[in-house]
Amino acid sequence: MAEPRVAVIGSGSWGTTLAVLLAQKGLAVTLWTRTPDEAQRLQAARENRDFVPGLIFPAGLFVTSSLEQSLDRCALLLMVVPAQTLRENMRRARDFLPVEAVVVSGSKGLEIDTTQRMSQVIAEELPAAFHARIAVLSGPNLSREIANGLPTASVIASPDAATARFVQETMMLPRFRLYTHQDVIGVELGGALKNIIAIAAGAVDGFGFGDNAKAMVLTRGLAEIARLASAAGANPMTLAGLAGIGDLIATCASPHSRNHQVGERLARGEKIEMIQHSMKMVAEGVATAKAAMQMAARLRVELPITEQVYGVVFENKDPRQAVMDLMTRAAKSESD
Repeated sequence: MAEPRVAVIGSGSWGTTLAVLLAQKGLAVTLWTRTPDEAQRLQAARENRDFVPGLIFPAGLFVTSSLEQSLDRCALLLMVVPAQTLRENMRRARDFLPVEAVVVSGSKGLEIDTTQRMSQVIAEELPAAFHARIAVLSGPNLSREIANGLPTASVIASPDAATARFVQETMMLPRFRLYTHQDVIGVELGGALKNIIAIAAGAVDGFGFGDNAKAMVLTRGLAEIARLASAAGANPMTLAGLAGIGDLIATCASPHSRNHQVGERLARGEKIEMIQHSMKMVAEGVATAKAAMQMAARLRVELPITEQVYGVVFENKDPRQAVMDLMTRAAKSESD
């Protein structure tokens, strides 16, 4: 039986890393870029010097700006684009997608205004025949570490067990271990919401508040992620796994995390507009904070840390005042 052909839409650090990882496994992989110039540059250099310098493209990896060429005979499509552009990219790709293809979201975020998870956006843009073949990839996936050959594990979630197993078998490597899961809501919300908490954790480090404060932010952050996920229909125990606390720890602790960097720079007094303008890649926690507040209002869930992050990035609130407001909230039971 021939190995499945894989297409990756999104040539940022995570998309490029996944494309190289799967090509290293011996799969035929196409990496789609937005422009012909970018495709020609990456194809000629055999590396993505802007986002993952030094990660050499294997022979089985082909770069193109043609969606038709990228998706030709594709069995597995990985959508690895910023959350707020996923709908547009899925809409452009769907006319070229083979009818038996499996679609995996590698994006972590919520769509502003609709508050939809990425798998919901994909399902809305594809015919019903595809819906059982939609999955999501989430977990502690810092692309720089994976690109450097370091080991990690992640989760493939789909309501269809056969779809999850297909993706697991196709993508798993000795240094990239995959577990299957059926709680798509919990897996996606864990991956999306931890980026907001990572901004808060970065601010803690930027202020030099120490390890006790960092532990407080991670623990109470996990509690509010679980509250919102549970209200949305997830199993809160999912957040005790790789897509919850695992991803949260990695993103809040690593200096490679873009969201952590945003928090650090906010604590140093930089404005969010300047921070975002200077970053090559999108820090998903910023937009997700807005979508999460919209979702929380609809589901009547309290998100204290997210509320303060939202205030800082969207309402120009002073970060130190945000910390003070968190610390002086009314006394509560931890089990509330």
